[in-house]
Amino acid sequence: MNSKQHRYDVAYLKMALEWAKLSHCKRKQVGALIVKDRMIISDGFNGTPSGFDNCCEDDDGLTKWEVLHAEANAILKVASSTQSTAGATLYITLSPCQQCSKLIHQSGIKRVVYSKAYKDISGIHFLEKAGVETQYLPINE
Repeated sequence: MNSKQHRYDVAYLKMALEWAKLSHCKRKQVGALIVKDRMIISDGFNGTPSGFDNCCEDDDGLTKWEVLHAEANAILKVASSTQSTAGATLYITLSPCQQCSKLIHQSGIKRVVYSKAYKDISGIHFLEKAGVETQYLPINE
């Protein structure tokens, strides 16, 4: 990979890390940016759906089922805009789960750059099988 692209990848991931800080989730804060032609077309962080209480965990400290993942929020935001994710790159602070990997592939995103691996990396394996380029790029917070 050329050094210019690497510099952009690091910068976008650092921005995703900042975006993650907007999440109200206590267990894990995750941020995502979707970039196309060097333009940020969407952003997202994990949290509850619009109109719901911002508390992401139940009384036992477990994540509530209705919490949306950062990449799902970013993809859904694009769906209500005039932009298209076809051929875009997703920058995310945590590698995607199985469910979000399906959304990423189906939305036409062609590249995923992530800074930390989720405990279950089957989402990454799915994306690679689907022809989506994945890149692990650890970033110091």
